Amino acid sequence: MEIEGWSQTLGAAPLLAIAAGAIALILVLVIRFKLHAFLTLVLVSLLTAFATGIPSGSVVDVMLDGFGGTLASVALLVGLGAMLGKLIEHSGGATVLAETMIRMFGEKRAPLALGVASLLMGFPMFFDAGLVVMLPIVFAVAARLGGPVLLYAMPSAVAFSAMHVFVPPHPGPVTATELYGANLGIVLLIGLVCVIPTFYLTGVLWGRVTARKFPFTLETMGGIFGGGDGEPVVNPPKVGTVIAVLLLPMALIFLNTGLDFLRAAGVVDENAVWYGVLTTLGSSAVALLISVLVALVVLGSRRGENGSALEKIVDSSLGPICSVVLITGAGGMFGGVLRSSGIGDALSGVLSDLGLPLILAAYVIAVVMRVAQGSATVALVTAAGLMAPAVEAAGYSAGQIAAITVATAAGSVFASHVNDSGFWLVGRLLNMDVATTLRTWTVQQTLESVIGFVMAGALFLIL
Repeated sequence: MEIEGWSQTLGAAPLLAIAAGAIALILVLVIRFKLHAFLTLVLVSLLTAFATGIPSGSVVDVMLDGFGGTLASVALLVGLGAMLGKLIEHSGGATVLAETMIRMFGEKRAPLALGVASLLMGFPMFFDAGLVVMLPIVFAVAARLGGPVLLYAMPSAVAFSAMHVFVPPHPGPVTATELYGANLGIVLLIGLVCVIPTFYLTGVLWGRVTARKFPFTLETMGGIFGGGDGEPVVNPPKVGTVIAVLLLPMALIFLNTGLDFLRAAGVVDENAVWYGVLTTLGSSAVALLISVLVALVVLGSRRGENGSALEKIVDSSLGPICSVVLITGAGGMFGGVLRSSGIGDALSGVLSDLGLPLILAAYVIAVVMRVAQGSATVALVTAAGLMAPAVEAAGYSAGQIAAITVATAAGSVFASHVNDSGFWLVGRLLNMDVATTLRTWTVQQTLESVIGFVMAGALFLIL
């Protein structure tokens, strides 16, 4: 949020010191003093706003803007996704699909199978939407096999994250492609090349490591979708029906992301009426709304559930997600305060003259911006915007420009922590405390970033 008539007078060093102190305070309050994360984030956001010199009359507006901006998407996606997941779980569909996957791939390959399925779903679906749709299946497999939740959840979460970060038509790589003037098709190919080893190393293998270190099971963690551990469901849906319900939001969202890909490539006219209608139907929130309505009929009404019973089922899915939504929104509030404080502008001026190779400079700028203010989008846009003129003047090949694009995207995912709303979303959906989320998800995002950059850097030298 820009504050009219005010500009930041502090330099990059004091702003970074304030941000570091705020992050440290959050960790101390949550981990040491056990203060609720929602209260902690609101309190520290307020203190940070004053410490960075934001005018007192604008402090509340800045906080609410960050909170509301995050909730505008997260609350709808998590709420509708929880309803869809509850319908799938209550009908027995999650258990049916889990049993089918275990028969097809075997118990030992179940985590890999879940991850590969998430990779495919992650091509059109955004990270948060895909995760809330896939989690009921992950939990059902974990309940059926009785293993640590992270063994099954980490590959799926990483698959959605990697696809979201590296591969068009997701907004991050598409934005970087447009800023750098890169070839979208080449960016897509390089992104896919980076995703596969990154997913396996930081999803499947890192999932095994985290499962050994944090072997909590579905019974001990609770969760928003249940665990399929109640009485056996009578007359569960066919596996084909469950797959069709899961593919429906994926197909609808592909309308949006696929058309945006074509728009960026100059194939379709974004001003056409049909374009606006299809992209609206394919937006994540609308796609999930349609999918929930279909699931109410296919998984509820056709199985004999009446209106009152269905209403109670979907209503029961909302209570457990209140904490997820509020804490995620408060994380967005904290990140919004940091962005409004001008830390991005101060850092960009310092980082633009690093004297590093262009691909490394783009990555480092994205990393520093990501760690300092939390938003991957801001980090990516800032880094690409700063480096685009230099990249254009360097005379690189189309393949090298695409590699720089992917490297910048890799930097924007580095070290998700307490100023990133996604950190709170993953932690709360998996019912992990802050310390555990830092030791699992933050480390994973760091590994994902570094490995993605190494892959992009290697391709830069080859192309």
